[in-house]
Amino acid sequence: MLRDRSDAEDLTQDVFVQVFRKIDTFRGQSAFSTWLHRLAVNMVLMEIRSRKSNRYPLIPIEIKNNDEDESTHELFGREDLRLIGSLDRVTIEAALSELPPGYRIVFLLHDVHGYEHQEIAEILSCSIGNCKSQLHKARLKLRKMLKHEERLAPMYESLAA
Repeated sequence: MLRDRSDAEDLTQDVFVQVFRKIDTFRGQSAFSTWLHRLAVNMVLMEIRSRKSNRYPLIPIEIKNNDEDESTHELFGREDLRLIGSLDRVTIEAALSELPPGYRIVFLLHDVHGYEHQEIAEILSCSIGNCKSQLHKARLKLRKMLKHEERLAPMYESLAA
């Protein structure tokens, strides 16, 4: 009814606190499970009403599909953007490990750690021009490797399926 698992869990806890407080109002004219169910439903409805009156509407989080009823089950199987970012990092780290050591060091110092070309030249005891050249070649090589990975991604997906 709430369309959010954590809200439902919080409200379930509130229901049992309310049961503890109101157990003396249970008259025994119906089954305890019926009384508990009615208490839980009433609390959920009150929560929904309070959200509407407080201008905190329920946020629909499911994907709407014309063929099926609305369901939170449709959330499962959606791409996790955090996971996609992790896969990108793994791909980049793998590409970085394939770079020649000189390219990799200059790339990491400049693009990752933020050192200036002059500072890198001093650290590596080489010319500024050499640093710029190494960085340029590193970027080109990385682009080429990452484009190659993009072309292989559909092939990997079909193998996994």
